[in-house]
Amino acid sequence: MKAKNISNTSIGFIGAGNMGLPMLKNLIKSGFNVMVYDKNPKITKKIEKDRVKTVNNLRAIANNNFIISILPDTSDVESVFNSKTGINQYLKPGTIVIEMSTISSSSSIEIGKELQKAQIEFLDAPVSGGVKGAIDANLSIMVGGKKDTFKKSLYILNSMGKNIVYAGKLGMGQIFKMCNQIMVGTHIQSMCEAFALCKSKGGDLKLLKDTLMGGAANSWLLENLGDLVIDKNDKAGFRIDLQLKDLKLASEAAFESGIPLPGLALVQSLYLEAKAHNEGKNGNQSLFKTYDRITNQK
Repeated sequence: MKAKNISNTSIGFIGAGNMGLPMLKNLIKSGFNVMVYDKNPKITKKIEKDRVKTVNNLRAIANNNFIISILPDTSDVESVFNSKTGINQYLKPGTIVIEMSTISSSSSIEIGKELQKAQIEFLDAPVSGGVKGAIDANLSIMVGGKKDTFKKSLYILNSMGKNIVYAGKLGMGQIFKMCNQIMVGTHIQSMCEAFALCKSKGGDLKLLKDTLMGGAANSWLLENLGDLVIDKNDKAGFRIDLQLKDLKLASEAAFESGIPLPGLALVQSLYLEAKAHNEGKNGNQSLFKTYDRITNQK
């Protein structure tokens, strides 16, 4: 995409949190004209110091070629894209909305259908890769919606991620993200379980980790979170509360389809155990604390 086309593309960005802020900064670095709204005035005041253009209401952000949002939960997204009280009433036909939060697939579909009635194009495009991926513009982005809309938006998505996947029809981006989160949760669970067994026998956990990385048990999570588990570091990259929210969405989708997912049910229960011990703000790798308790090891 030529620079002049990028500079002529205006983006209204909603949500300047831990993920949204580095994402919108990467769009600005790429040359896009970005205008930012966040409901928390403390956040917008802070980013104004970095010379990021901000507005204080949704109406002010609606007159852009593209609208991108990344918000904490389904209710937040439904509030923004509400036809009576949200941004929908101000959007113009031909606008493309890229909704990048992780929310209910059925909610994404309903929001998309409402917007399409007003000739506004919509993509559900949740991301994976955490804050580090957002900072490095190395996110995986799973996109649902019309393929033509996806193609028209790809040059924007490429400024925020590296692995951009067209997942299929509207709502399918969210389904792909749920599948991703099931595997993330169960990978962390199995890592904590393996470390707990090795520890109970007096084994060297760092040696175990290096050994597992050289074989079929290796994973991105082992490589990036294994040392944090071994060092009992509970710092938050992706919080337990957010992991639980995503697992709940996957569980609800499975219930809608009438399919049993026992592994999902188990890992969700284990993360609930962590939350019950007031550990929801810890990083999701700190599921090791649950295993410390249930195996009676320190």
